[in-house]
Amino acid sequence: MKKIIGIDLGGTSVKLALVSPDGTIMDQWHIPTHTENGGKHIVPDIIESVREYLDANDLSASDIQGIGMGSPGQIDPKKGTVTGAYNLGWADTQEVQSQFEEAFDIPFVIDNDANVAALGEQWQGAGENDPNVIFVTLGTGVGGGIVLGGELVHGAAGSAGEIGHIVVDPNGYECTCGNRGCLETVASATGIVRLAKAEAKRQAYDSPLNALIADNNISAKAVFDAAKSGDNLALVVVDQFADYLGLACSQLANTLNPNKIVVGGGVSAAGGFLLEKVNAKFQQYAFSAIKGSTELVLASLGNDAGILGAASLVREEA
Repeated sequence: MKKIIGIDLGGTSVKLALVSPDGTIMDQWHIPTHTENGGKHIVPDIIESVREYLDANDLSASDIQGIGMGSPGQIDPKKGTVTGAYNLGWADTQEVQSQFEEAFDIPFVIDNDANVAALGEQWQGAGENDPNVIFVTLGTGVGGGIVLGGELVHGAAGSAGEIGHIVVDPNGYECTCGNRGCLETVASATGIVRLAKAEAKRQAYDSPLNALIADNNISAKAVFDAAKSGDNLALVVVDQFADYLGLACSQLANTLNPNKIVVGGGVSAAGGFLLEKVNAKFQQYAFSAIKGSTELVLASLGNDAGILGAASLVREEA
């Protein structure tokens, strides 16, 4: 049985795993991401780590079905290049695939990290291998990926799945993309903090969050924790957040009618408390036929979504 190597390239570390064709993680390890000097050491470091692992475990190219990688930035899966991954120091286009193919006689596939995480959750996570799954990841920003008919959707310019830039309030906050009212401005970790500060300024609440806001020490986690304990300010903010996210999810579902919309990322750590509120808004906004066929669920793979999704890329190419 041939095995797959899955690689999740992040800004601080690279996670690598040996994965079976059925999606079992057989072994995993990680190395630091050296972003200095324009990130020129990143790919050689990964190649060396893979080579050392194969040698140490008496594995050859004939034992490996393929190598899959998820990376930040704009990816051209056909050319195997990465452009604009600034958190890696990669301002210029990086010829990633050619470097791997030069180092190993093993097929190599690469895609955007959010797309790859979507594949992981669709295949082995909360998507339960349903063919139509949308993944929404809530963290510092809002990202995602779309799997339809069991395949990733890339779009004409490779930009499908930019869920964070669905406009949910045309008169809302300015987004880093230049538009106003993008989902990312209100549903990311920084967006939730923005909502809390605005609501505290709009109306006086007897809330411990006021002190955190005054000290500029407020966080999305603090807001959700306070809401769970019944804090009035936090509950208003969470309702606003749930309204925006529920609206965006309904638009995705009305357009694409997936089996599941999987919600993941750091913000989703609020768990069932969060999902219940978002789902109530989703049910309010969704088309009647959608309500009974699209389910909102929480992501289940955590940090393993990336490496499993990267392995799934190899399965898709096989």
